[in-house]
Amino acid sequence: MAQVRPYRGVDATERLAQRRRRLLEAGLDVLGSGAELTVRAVCRQAGLTVRYFYESFPDKDDLVAAVFDWVIADIAATTQAAVAAAPAEEQSRAGMANVVRAIAADARVGRLLFSVELSNAVIVRKRAESTALFAALLFQHAGALGAQHNDAVKAAAHFAVGGVGQTISAWLAGDVRLTPEELVDQLATTLDALAEPTRYRET
Repeated sequence: MAQVRPYRGVDATERLAQRRRRLLEAGLDVLGSGAELTVRAVCRQAGLTVRYFYESFPDKDDLVAAVFDWVIADIAATTQAAVAAAPAEEQSRAGMANVVRAIAADARVGRLLFSVELSNAVIVRKRAESTALFAALLFQHAGALGAQHNDAVKAAAHFAVGGVGQTISAWLAGDVRLTPEELVDQLATTLDALAEPTRYRET
């Protein structure tokens, strides 16, 4: 097998990873702008030819899924780290502050994760998957506060995640007029009330 030589000091594997990253960024740009996502639009935004797109993704739906997973993985990791670093009584606030900060810092992220204007079938499916992920994180948080791990806690966790998502969506749309700090306060207070361990102890 012929050896692929580095180009400008960058080997083939690294060049592929760099192009994939540019396509992910371009996909987030296009989705976040509200424009129609097409392969050519993404390639134009990334400054790459179409053949490089198919080097990394079989179709545009695969790209959309990859963009969503990339964004949600980063938010999940930073949120978990923020929660883990905070005292138990401050964990809800730390988690919500991290999520709101990420959305406020990058409008594309907020639109991808929460905007009702995005009705792409892949995004709808990925949002449902992320809801389950964040419900599991809240389920763990409630357990850390002393709540028993039961179906009542699971139901509350799913309710909380759905409510947080709807509230952030309304905030992004301008229907909820709060500053980021006020939004964090409201969400954290609500989550703390739902996570109160005495609500879920079996008698």
